Amino acid sequence: MKKIVTLNMNPAIDKSTKTQHVIAEHKLYCGPVSYEPGGGGVNVSRAIKKLGGNSLLLYPAGGMAGKMLKELLKQEEVDQLSLPIKGSTRENLIVLEESTGQQFRFGMPGPNLEKDEWEYCLQELSSINPATGYLVASGSLPLGVPSDFYARVARIGKDMGAKVIIDASGDALKHALQEGVYLIKPNFREFRELVGNDIKEELQISQAAQDMIRDGKCEVMVISLGAGGALLVSEDRVEHVVPPTVTINSKVGAGDSMVAGIALSLSKGKTLREAALYGIAAGSAAVMTPGTELCQKDDTERLFAKMILQAGNQF
Repeated sequence: MKKIVTLNMNPAIDKSTKTQHVIAEHKLYCGPVSYEPGGGGVNVSRAIKKLGGNSLLLYPAGGMAGKMLKELLKQEEVDQLSLPIKGSTRENLIVLEESTGQQFRFGMPGPNLEKDEWEYCLQELSSINPATGYLVASGSLPLGVPSDFYARVARIGKDMGAKVIIDASGDALKHALQEGVYLIKPNFREFRELVGNDIKEELQISQAAQDMIRDGKCEVMVISLGAGGALLVSEDRVEHVVPPTVTINSKVGAGDSMVAGIALSLSKGKTLREAALYGIAAGSAAVMTPGTELCQKDDTERLFAKMILQAGNQF
């Protein structure tokens, strides 16, 4: 199995609680608080661990929340490299309204990284064993980090001989694509932002995606279509993969679980199509879990086997 390194520049502590009703201007009495590691790359590494794999997670951390994040990841046995910063790691708040089952998510902006801090992250990334197979950079960029940061990460990854996977949006993703990466996983909204909001039909999506691939911006796209599954697009392949129908408890973590399943499968030498199916199965498994929980291995394996059967084993 090839090595997987994940990078999360704006990790978080997700604080979850619940209350009977969410009402403005009222004091809300909440239940016990649970704490979980959060953020794109953090969740990718956590999901890889849940699926039976291993990865090395690289992230900046500071303050009491940073110490808690490190300890929570240690409890989950996630291999990690925590880099100190002056600011404090962000904390998000998730509140479940019990009367309706609705979830309210309050995302905080995070610390402001100084130039020497984000440059140090790049230096540490460059020093990782060059035998790295896959480098996954996922999540938002904190204040102070330039929008071309993921492009710099992509350059380092290619110099290391790694295949770079980017799960981001906006200018950060656009800059990374100018550098060129192996795989991206935008959702439909993020893809429209990349190529223009006049994209509406599946044929338009696939044609625009293949144009970007031919321009050398990436080699593979897995475009998430929510309940509609995903489009797997490469230079010579366009396939609409429809996941099995599952009970939706929470959509939180589905995208990160999908990326984890794809990266883990590729690191094991699976075909691109098989990796995409396994990633979609992991994303579907994640929506079956409550709150901020990620995919479970048993659910992922069962859904993946069902998808292979439906696809007729055409690998």
